Amino acid sequence: MSVREEFDAWAAEGKDRGMEDRHWHTAKHVLARMPVEPGDTVLDLGTGSGYALRALRDTNDAGPCYGLDGSPEMLRNAREYTDDDGIGFLRGDFDALPFATDSIDHVFSMEAFYYAGDPPHTLEEIARVLRPGGTAHIAVNYYEENVHSHEWQEFIDIEMTRWSGPEYREAFREAGLAVASQDTIPDREVEIPPADAFPTDEFETREAMVERYRELGTLLTVGVATE
Repeated sequence: MSVREEFDAWAAEGKDRGMEDRHWHTAKHVLARMPVEPGDTVLDLGTGSGYALRALRDTNDAGPCYGLDGSPEMLRNAREYTDDDGIGFLRGDFDALPFATDSIDHVFSMEAFYYAGDPPHTLEEIARVLRPGGTAHIAVNYYEENVHSHEWQEFIDIEMTRWSGPEYREAFREAGLAVASQDTIPDREVEIPPADAFPTDEFETREAMVERYRELGTLLTVGVATE
């Protein structure tokens, strides 16, 4: 199954709203860290329902914002949810971003980068479209150190890339992005039941669930375009 087919099905089933609810717990902290100045152009890779751009436009004076996704159905839903002429949605491939060189101030991606067919090249494309000094904020829950995410591939028909933190940093540098920071953002909103409620369908112990959400959370790597 292709990325398009997988996420078209998710959108048709209304899963885009579910992803929005889950991702917002940590995505809002990533958005708050982005140094967006009035008029800056922002690109959201794997925009899904478009929630991140709507939130960004609501809280600052960002300029044109673009949400790119490979799923026509996701984009159809995003347009229906969005009443803001400053946000545009377009279908595109992570490996061939439909933007001119040095045309974007900031790139944001939440829980989507690992679906790229050629992740190193995607980073090269991000570096190409960013203006010098522009930033890339790439956030993922599916990464090597998060052992609780490893089984996710069993439930997704498309191939995903699972890198470690050091591998992300190295790939950023190879693509021409200076690594400004890397850390994990905990999810403090998922409710964790008392110990006697375990095992659950997802976790054997309360300690494992605490580790997954409060300690490992979301890996955020921030890169800066150097040329």
